[in-house]
Amino acid sequence: NKVAIAQAGAIPPLVELLTSGTTAVKAKAAALLAHIACGNSDHKAAIAHARVIPSLGFLLTSGSALAKQNAAEVLRIVAGNSDIQVTIRKKGVIPPLVELLTSGNACAKANAARTLQKIAANS
Repeated sequence: NKVAIAQAGAIPPLVELLTSGTTAVKAKAAALLAHIACGNSDHKAAIAHARVIPSLGFLLTSGSALAKQNAAEVLRIVAGNSDIQVTIRKKGVIPPLVELLTSGNACAKANAARTLQKIAANS
């Protein structure tokens, strides 16, 4: 099903919803992006090329607890790629991830830690 959703063109509008939707919609859009990306390298690349990193960084600093958790999950999933890691660093997303280590819920903390681990391992 996630392949059909991605092939139908859902990624760009979902990325847009990360910054323009309601609080609940932002969290749900991030969750759906995580599901689409999980286990599919083509979808990870499509999400990364949709300029999602700045929007996820925005959610990490201004989203609800659930939105922060879901944004960190998307970053955890796509951060295995060295080009994406560079983008995460250049777009200033590392400081919000570090902040999430102390301020987030348990899942958000785990996602932030795993994302930072992937970035650190490729330094």
